[in-house]
Amino acid sequence: MYTLPKMERFNQNVVSKYQVYNSVFMTLPFDAIDNTGVLLPLFAEICDNGYKNNWSPEQIINFFSNKYLDNATEKDKVDLMFRFIQYIERQIVLFDAIEDAAFSIINNLEGRGSLRDIKEKTEAKNKREELIQFLEEFKVRTVLTAHPTQFYPGAVLGIITDLTEAIRQNDLVQIKQLLAQLGKTPFFKKEKPSPFDEAISLIWYLENVFYQTIGDMMQYMQKNLYDGKIIENPIISLGFWPGGDRDGNPFVTTEITLKVAERLRTSILKCYYFDVRKLRRKLTFTGVETIISELENKLYRSVFYSKGEIFITCDEFKSQLLKIKEILIHNHQSLYVDYVDALIQKVISFGFHFASLDIRQNSRVHGKVVDDIVNYLIEQQTNGFPKNYNELNETAKIDALLLVRSTIAPENFEDQITKLTLESILAIKTIQENNGELGCNRYIISNNESALDVMETFSMFQLCGWENPTVDMVPLFESVDDLQKAHHILEQLYTNEVYKIHLERRKNIQTVMLGFSDGTKDGGYLMANWSIFEAKETITAMSRKYGIKVIFFDGRGGPPARGGGKTHKFYASLGSTIENQEIQLTIQGQTISSNFGTLDSCRLNLENMLSAGVTNEIFNKDENNLTVSEKQTMQKLAELGYQKYIDFKNDPKFVPYLEQMSTLCFYAKTNIGSRPAKRNADDKLNFSDLRAIPFVGSWSQMKQNVPGFYGVGTALKYFEDNNRWEEVQLLYDNSLFFKTLLENSMMSLAKSFFPLTSYMKKDKEFGAFWQIIYDEFLETKRLLLKIAGHKELMDNYPDGKASIQIREQIVRPLLTIQQYALSQLRRGKIDDVELKEIYEKLVVRSLFGNTNASRNSA
Repeated sequence: MYTLPKMERFNQNVVSKYQVYNSVFMTLPFDAIDNTGVLLPLFAEICDNGYKNNWSPEQIINFFSNKYLDNATEKDKVDLMFRFIQYIERQIVLFDAIEDAAFSIINNLEGRGSLRDIKEKTEAKNKREELIQFLEEFKVRTVLTAHPTQFYPGAVLGIITDLTEAIRQNDLVQIKQLLAQLGKTPFFKKEKPSPFDEAISLIWYLENVFYQTIGDMMQYMQKNLYDGKIIENPIISLGFWPGGDRDGNPFVTTEITLKVAERLRTSILKCYYFDVRKLRRKLTFTGVETIISELENKLYRSVFYSKGEIFITCDEFKSQLLKIKEILIHNHQSLYVDYVDALIQKVISFGFHFASLDIRQNSRVHGKVVDDIVNYLIEQQTNGFPKNYNELNETAKIDALLLVRSTIAPENFEDQITKLTLESILAIKTIQENNGELGCNRYIISNNESALDVMETFSMFQLCGWENPTVDMVPLFESVDDLQKAHHILEQLYTNEVYKIHLERRKNIQTVMLGFSDGTKDGGYLMANWSIFEAKETITAMSRKYGIKVIFFDGRGGPPARGGGKTHKFYASLGSTIENQEIQLTIQGQTISSNFGTLDSCRLNLENMLSAGVTNEIFNKDENNLTVSEKQTMQKLAELGYQKYIDFKNDPKFVPYLEQMSTLCFYAKTNIGSRPAKRNADDKLNFSDLRAIPFVGSWSQMKQNVPGFYGVGTALKYFEDNNRWEEVQLLYDNSLFFKTLLENSMMSLAKSFFPLTSYMKKDKEFGAFWQIIYDEFLETKRLLLKIAGHKELMDNYPDGKASIQIREQIVRPLLTIQQYALSQLRRGKIDDVELKEIYEKLVVRSLFGNTNASRNSA
């Protein structure tokens, strides 16, 4: 059977459908003035032509106003701009829904990287037993984070789901109704969500997408790889940050942490209840009917009648299902046993916790908490605790903390942060009692700079009376300096007798988190990625030396600038010098909805990640190892890119440019996330306190995407100028790691559009600074095309390139409006206070559509 090429399928099922349905959408009247849909295409055309003629956004809007609006006042123009934004936001939703509806047509769900592909490859190469042995321990964990960059409220997400299905069915009547509904549904939130609200939003994905997808994947493996045997290893699992991530978020309280954990438990029990209810209709046989009825009753009471009370344990639930299975096999010819197996596999994957709730806090906060605790211990004249603690070296401080035999409680302290930090430790214990150990068993230490940072956290558990905590201490290394010394920090931990015993109780497993986003903000694109690669190698070697199995947890975020992009290709590129027992990564914002928002996309991305791990271990174990000379080339590239980025970051115009020329200062007003945009409350912008999301997002809004490419062109040009181009060309041709790195950078370039801000080059203060960015962009683009042998960016991903182009085309009028509003605000004093507030609202509202359209913008 002939299958159309991927690009043709994309054009037929996405591009053509968007043109048809968008024309329907544009004719729908949503307000008293029904000419918005007529004027928007005209405005979009003027935007395109204007940028080709080097016009500024202000020139474009003034030209449009003079040509199509009759003596319009500034307030008339602004009113129309708001209506344009409303339409554009909904055009993006329409395009999202069309792409989601066509996902299984565009992408081969049974092709390369799928479970079926893994099965067929291992069978062809007689490696089935080796695969099963590998899967006994290998895991993939996707962690949904409390870093929202997704602007769609719940009502809009519901419309998208219905619209996607209507498009899949080509139901024009239903599509038209949903588009009309979409036009009248608000897109923005008047108030900031609480961390609990964020958790509820993400639990929707757990219940409606991940539960079924992971269940189906596990059942497929059970049937096709394990000959029907139960798989005891939860190969695919979930993590969760909303409600547990305290780093820079003063709104995460102990009460919210416990509420989120309880909601996770009731949500998974609800999923089990509906599965058991379906199962009960099938299991009407003697010997099983009573058991299944009792299970249904206990689950129902635990979900709908419980005030925190649980009427069935996880062990009891699983054992009763196993009992039902045995009866079906021995007495009823295994009728419906597949359905029971599927539910057992889900219980193994999700337990009573659904997703493991991680607790995270910054080491700087811990430092203040420990100071408070130390002062308390000295005041209480605790036996053996040194009064000169603050004068001791790192090793002596660790010893002093571990020798303390005293119990403290949150109520012993007046400081709110100290109370909350100690309460979070006690909350972990409560969650484990209700949801099982996997409900909450990791404490992540952000900005980890030393072994003392880890041991202070560990000592707090002991001081709270938890002598042998069933919790993993997870250092998060973020800056370039911290990444480079991470293996030495871990050696200090591995050789500490108390921590060594703790690790033995934790099966000699140490989880280490590595932060791409703050690494990129700190050291630039090349150095961040190479530092993480090197850190993984040195940490792996150090851990193997001490008999510790290290698990890497990557804070990958969404866009290439935060470690995203073609994630599965990145994992498939790691060689045997990097531990490969688990793949763990954070996913957030639009990356959740775009990569895991539907059953098809979730399945494809989870299977690709699983395949990446299998490919590394079973098929290409040593193929991806870099040679000494390749590492030297990579090191030189990273150093050159790092120096270029550091010089750029140290430019006195860097922070003022972001403050005055970008949307940075407007992120706090968007009401999408519960966290403040900065880690401190100071009015002055301190670069080190700036969060990665507004930092990366601000460059994205300007369509400059600096963190995703800056320094790459300079680094490559050095090799070109010094007749060493062959070295980088060979590295690109032979190293999947380097190729993936540059391909992800190409994606950042493809989402850039410098004509939008080219008017800035005439600015007296920032013109030269803008030119520096643009020159690096041009050089990076030229040399990436050269090394890849492409005529255009992303030539090897034509459907991905086409998707980006259409999305960029949709939001161009919106970004024009944003830049116009920013330029009006920059003019200084605006006499009309009301008009100034309107311009500010225009900037904030325009953030939404662009972020949603980018799908991995921050």
